[in-house]
Amino acid sequence: MRREIDTGLPDLGQPFAWAVESAGTLYTAHGPVLPDGTILQGDIAAQTRLTLENLRTAVAAAGGTLDDVMQVTIYLIDAADTRAMDAEYRAFFTPPWPNRCTVVVAGLVAPGMRIELQATARLPPRG
Repeated sequence: MRREIDTGLPDLGQPFAWAVESAGTLYTAHGPVLPDGTILQGDIAAQTRLTLENLRTAVAAAGGTLDDVMQVTIYLIDAADTRAMDAEYRAFFTPPWPNRCTVVVAGLVAPGMRIELQATARLPPRG
């Protein structure tokens, strides 16, 4: 049975949850979404930072930390953004790194969005 996590992130009016948990595993996806629900426009470093801050918010709301993240899939619209994205990623995660796949796509759902990610985390037992 899945349980939606109240992340405090904005309701975008779409049929999805920011984060759901089932059997101690958290499933979550994020982009550079500001608190008002708009997309941060700008360079990949700023967009990556906000995306990872949103991920950290969701994992914390579920009772975990970024150390609990086991796998990340990152979608970029430009392969040239990888180096700047990696620099921001290193500021949020530490070795041993989560398993990761980076995919370059033709586009993302929102205009101006350069990054989106999907992550899976193993949550600590609830007491």
